[in-house]
Amino acid sequence: MDLNTFLLGFAILVCVYMACNIGANDVANAMGTSVGAKSLTFHQAVLVAAIAEFAGAVLVGGQVSDTVRKGMVDPGVFADQPIHLVYGMIAALLAASIWLHIASYLGWPVSTTHSIVGAVVGFGVVAGGLDAVHWPKVGSIVMSWGVSPVLGGIISYLLFRFVSAQILDRHNPLLRAKKLVPYMVFMVFSILAISMLYKGLKNLHLDLAVSQAFIIAGAIGTGAFFVSRVLVKKIKPVAVEDIPKQFAATEHIFKYLQIITAFYVAFAHGANDVANAVGPLAAVVAILKEGTVQMEVAMPLWILALGGICIVIGLLIWGTRVMETIGKKITEITPSRGFCSEFGAATVVLICSKMGLPISTTHTLVGSVIGVGLARGLASLNLDIIRKIVISWFATVPFTAVLAMIFFKIMMVTL
Repeated sequence: MDLNTFLLGFAILVCVYMACNIGANDVANAMGTSVGAKSLTFHQAVLVAAIAEFAGAVLVGGQVSDTVRKGMVDPGVFADQPIHLVYGMIAALLAASIWLHIASYLGWPVSTTHSIVGAVVGFGVVAGGLDAVHWPKVGSIVMSWGVSPVLGGIISYLLFRFVSAQILDRHNPLLRAKKLVPYMVFMVFSILAISMLYKGLKNLHLDLAVSQAFIIAGAIGTGAFFVSRVLVKKIKPVAVEDIPKQFAATEHIFKYLQIITAFYVAFAHGANDVANAVGPLAAVVAILKEGTVQMEVAMPLWILALGGICIVIGLLIWGTRVMETIGKKITEITPSRGFCSEFGAATVVLICSKMGLPISTTHTLVGSVIGVGLARGLASLNLDIIRKIVISWFATVPFTAVLAMIFFKIMMVTL
């Protein structure tokens, strides 16, 4: 077996391992509140995630991937020795995969993007020195550690306070929900449609202008509004004095909103973050085929499909621990709380993605769950588990950087 064949086979194996770990950690985040609120069973969550992730990866996932993820390292460093970039990509994937595996085992929701960025910076420093790394880019990633959870927390906090004041704390919460939920459905469907239509479906070549995207999204939201009005009218009224049944029926309505937003978060994750696993593999395939370092490489469909399938397998095999952390350990989750946290996270990811800000879906969702908990009072939060999560966030980049340095050196010496 020649070196190129070995490296390609090894890169595919590491890519599969990475994608499985992304499923176990990142996708578990997206579905965790739905399972914690009992809106979905674990196996139903896996099915929803399978459809959403695979569709996002294959339909919307990038056709073109940066040679070095996120522009962290100057590809020119490897112009004379392209094979060294292959070593670096494999080392980065392996380092990030091991960290995600450890975090998933401990139930820590960490950022896949930050894991791979730390690993890329690690091998970049070893390969080309400190000057090879674009430190301003690294700084923007570090800034997002604080920005994304805070924004997610603020939006989710405000949304849950609104839901509590206008529905849950009212004399007849079910009646209030039947009146207001169709308007919330309009808002949800409109915003999610805008996120997909406006610069979100590049693979399908739907290059819509802002005005076109808003018109179509408004039409989708209006259609959903009228459908939801018809459906909520069919819900049987409950006696006002029967408070437990009032709340049970009200939360049942929110269950469907929560599932819709969870589907969107998983779809967006498949579209955006699958590249964390398959982007380096696409670079490896291109380098081994062409023998040169390119700034951008084509993303073959089989690589996107491989990433989408393995992400779902990882969720199924060992995604339960992170799901439990998100859905149960930070704060108690109900469908209404889960909807507010998922929608808050989805909104922040949408806004920041369109602004080109490098944020973490994981950090945003954790911040959103904390925001919903704060809306009920500080005592409703498990501060010990939050402390452990935050520590794991700050450990991500240095851990994967050091590990990638070690793996890169080993490959340089042995291959």
